[in-house]
Order: sequence, then C-alpha cells, then structure tokens
Amino acid sequence: MTSTDSTNIKTIPVRALDGGELNLTNLNGPLLIVNVASKCGLTPQYTALEKLAEDYRDQGLTVLGAPCNQFMGQEPGSPEEIAEFCSATYGVTFPLTEKLNVNGEDAHPLFAELTKTPDTDGKAGDVEWNFEKFLVSKDGDVLARFRPATVPDAPEIIDAVEKAL
Repeated sequence: MTSTDSTNIKTIPVRALDGGELNLTNLNGPLLIVNVASKCGLTPQYTALEKLAEDYRDQGLTVLGAPCNQFMGQEPGSPEEIAEFCSATYGVTFPLTEKLNVNGEDAHPLFAELTKTPDTDGKAGDVEWNFEKFLVSKDGDVLARFRPATVPDAPEIIDAVEKAL
C-alpha cells in the first residue's frame, strides 16, 4: 500500500492552527494525519482520535488534525473557534494544522502528496469526505490510507499504527 517515488511527508511545510510554525520533522514517530471538521456526522470520531493519541503518544505516535471546510462547509469556524470546539467538546490535545484544502487545484501540498496513496481497495485520488486518515511512517513515507467510515479505533488502524511504531 505504500506509495512509490513519494516525497517525505514530514518535510512539507504546514502551519499550526494558531498560525505558528508546525515542523513535522520534529515529530520523531509515525503520524496519523486526518482531515477534520466540527459540524460533520463523523465529528464524534474526535473521541477515538484523542484516545488513540493518548494511548500511543509515549510510543511516538502523533495524531495530526487538519481542519477542512471543503465538504459542505462543515468547518466554517475561525482558528480560535475550531480550537475551542475541539478542546471543550472532545478534549483534543493533539496538534491541529491551519485550515487546509485537501482536494482540487488549491489542495495543500501535504494533501496533494497524501492523496497519491491508494486505499485498501487500490483507489488513490481525492479525499472522499471529512475524517479520512493517512498513516505516515517515522521516516515520512505514507504507509496506509483509511477512508472516513473507518473509525480510528478499528482493528486495521490499530494494527497499522502498532506496526509503524
């Protein structure tokens, strides 16, 4: 499932939700990058994402949320509103990027690279919806892609995370 001839994901510049620098190369372990939204039917996945982040943080995993407003305007808030919602509603402690586009001409370079990786059915290309997940190795290679309906605590995600550690 690993994409070939890929860029090291960790070297792609991205900003934190608060506008500060978010240097992914400083994150030594694997990453689970997820496009997130506050007003989506899948938003409760934040609970399982936070548990995954907590359970595997000491082993090096970083869950990285990337707020995206491209799917029916389900992430309309300001950075402050997004941060407050995630913290107050779901106790999110993992880092969030600035609001990003994940599809189309204006897709952030991070997602332009991530979406080259096929899912378990061999389908690459556009992110289908909010809460699509990409597992990235500690070396910055995309290891796996999980579609939005695959919950963060699904056995296939847990297994892939544990192998990446």
